[in-house]
Amino acid sequence: MEHIRTATAALATVFATIAVAGTTGPPELPTRTAGAQGEPWAGGGVATVGKLVTQLADGRVGICSGAIVDSPSGSVIATAAHCLTSPRHPGRPHRAWFAPGHEADGSGRAGSAPQDATAGGVMETGWKVVSYHTPPGWDVNRRLEDILPHDYAFVTVERRDGRTIQDAYGANALDYAPVDAAAPVLPMGYPAAAPFDGATLAHCSGRAELLTARTAHAANVGGLLLAPCRLSRGASGGPWLQHYDAATQSGTVVGVMSVGSEDGRVLGRPYPAGAGRALFAEAAAA
Repeated sequence: MEHIRTATAALATVFATIAVAGTTGPPELPTRTAGAQGEPWAGGGVATVGKLVTQLADGRVGICSGAIVDSPSGSVIATAAHCLTSPRHPGRPHRAWFAPGHEADGSGRAGSAPQDATAGGVMETGWKVVSYHTPPGWDVNRRLEDILPHDYAFVTVERRDGRTIQDAYGANALDYAPVDAAAPVLPMGYPAAAPFDGATLAHCSGRAELLTARTAHAANVGGLLLAPCRLSRGASGGPWLQHYDAATQSGTVVGVMSVGSEDGRVLGRPYPAGAGRALFAEAAAA
């Protein structure tokens, strides 16, 4: 992820690699104390969290993360809008795949038979994305600071032999703003920039700060700030969970990884109650 302080330059740098977006904000954004700061997830993978691989029409590949969320269709994945379109690449991906729980065994639970977590492996074995859903506010023809508050999205994936991805792997609950900032958060994803390898699920944990007009640039108001957290590009779109249950390998998605800074601060973007619910309904009906 790129700088919280810089906007346009960071965006150009990031979307050249199709990984994460930059954002804007004051240098004095506060630092919060966290637990885990980017460590690999013990036990390998989480069944309901996975890697999203996109391919543009020119063949270039992008890496993001996402999470299965409970839906009537059983096929909805939460991720970030910038994982799907950007000012430099305004068209939707030519193709995309989602691979839940990389280290999952045949039962759909984390086990000892890891899947191929490379981009090529995900493209070969992942669930094919069949529809893309970004909010109206994510208009990549507008200024960056105007669209960053809308950096949330959904995709839907295929069924396999009549089964949904939710049937196979389970799902997380989805909550909408306002988020209970007093409850600890658990951001997860597949960071790909050094020192990470893009194939290992990593996480942070701690209590996030809900950013306000007094503490952040307008583009980040309503976001969740956590620091220190070293998750890098590739973790974009990954879930920010609360109330994680190890038995079900699921929790409640209260946001998705949007942006970050080189000094170890990351921002989660909650789904707004109005536009977020409408977008979810659209995805669930696709």
